[in-house]
Amino acid sequence: MPTSTIDDKDAAAIQAARVGVAICDRTAWGRIKVAGDDRFNFLHNQSTNNFQILKPGQGCDTVFVTSTARTIDLATAYVREDAVILLVSPNRRQYLMEWLDKYIFYADKVELSDITEYTNTFSLIGPGSDAVLEKLGIGELIGQPYGSHKVYTIAPAEGVRIAVGSGLAAPGYTFTFPNTDKETVWNKLLEAGAVEMSDRAWDALRILQGRPAPDAELTDDYNPLEVGLWQTISFTKGCYIGQETIARLNTYKGVKQHLFGIRLSAPAAVGSAIAVGDEKVGKLTSYTETADGYFGLGYIRTKAGGVGLKVKVGETEGEVIEIPFVSHDYP
Repeated sequence: MPTSTIDDKDAAAIQAARVGVAICDRTAWGRIKVAGDDRFNFLHNQSTNNFQILKPGQGCDTVFVTSTARTIDLATAYVREDAVILLVSPNRRQYLMEWLDKYIFYADKVELSDITEYTNTFSLIGPGSDAVLEKLGIGELIGQPYGSHKVYTIAPAEGVRIAVGSGLAAPGYTFTFPNTDKETVWNKLLEAGAVEMSDRAWDALRILQGRPAPDAELTDDYNPLEVGLWQTISFTKGCYIGQETIARLNTYKGVKQHLFGIRLSAPAAVGSAIAVGDEKVGKLTSYTETADGYFGLGYIRTKAGGVGLKVKVGETEGEVIEIPFVSHDYP
């Protein structure tokens, strides 16, 4: 997964996501339903964001971390009247079901269910996404805050929940709906002007934009502040798993490495050391080849520098650049 090579069709889809609109089938991603009267307190205590302030129709990104604040997954949560739906990475679906279940105690009113096989998820990506919604006659979501969502009918498909946010650092919307309506919704979105994007092109675009992925940027080696996922963390909500470590890193400005993009002069292998001169300062975690050249993601020690830094990745020359999905600024 952390290495991606695209073809001409993928390049066209990535370009559409930049200047028009693309559609990606994210049905392989996991969808976990968290129900029960204690669902907000439960999720509040198990992840980094503040669930107690959310109302039905709202949503947020949140990170599940270990007790030592190491990253497990970046998830998007959608608050419904009766439950919270978590959109999680494909390779973290089963793990998170088991991990969350072990924290449900006898008196807790929390029910977990994996609804992945009964549902589909598509994402519209790009500045042309608003025009697609307008063509479908559901423009009221345009301009609403990230994570806002509502149920619509895309005739004849009913029960299509549309949320603000593409899952990447680009404008867009995410659609979740019963699996029986997959072909209908897909064709309607294509007819409205969306360009089909493959999983391979999605992965290349997420590398270009800096969205971290499990087993690449999200591992036991890194915490959410090193990743740069500040927007997913509440520093005022009180105790949760991993909170003490994250709070200390923030208070004492103790983040020792950051995730950056690296523009490369030639191909490079994931896992290669990133060096400045003879000194190793980090590691390449993801790599892709695109129509614009070679590009990677990697962690670099804070003291080594940041944007503009000239590095060597294995035997390849590179330059550190900004990536829009993450931030390196303390709040």
